[in-house]
Amino acid sequence: MTEEKRKPKHELRLGSVKAAIWENRSEKTGTWYSVTLSRLYKQGDSWKRSESFGASDLPLVSKVVELAMAWIQTGGNRSASTEVDVANVSVV
Repeated sequence: MTEEKRKPKHELRLGSVKAAIWENRSEKTGTWYSVTLSRLYKQGDSWKRSESFGASDLPLVSKVVELAMAWIQTGGNRSASTEVDVANVSVV
């Protein structure tokens, strides 16, 4: 019997920066969420993932964290992945 791989409850992506929101449950504390961040890049023909970010990635990291926080605060009731068009996002 094979155990099914756990998937994020929700994903957000701005350009190469991705946030995965994980739903956690406990009988004692109820439901809470955690967030993992990664940077996607292509090496040759394959896509890779890194957990380190360059200075030029930080504005997108900031924005994707803000979007993840908003998703969690609004109840986290959507389960579809979301990709945001970077051209339509203002990053300060």
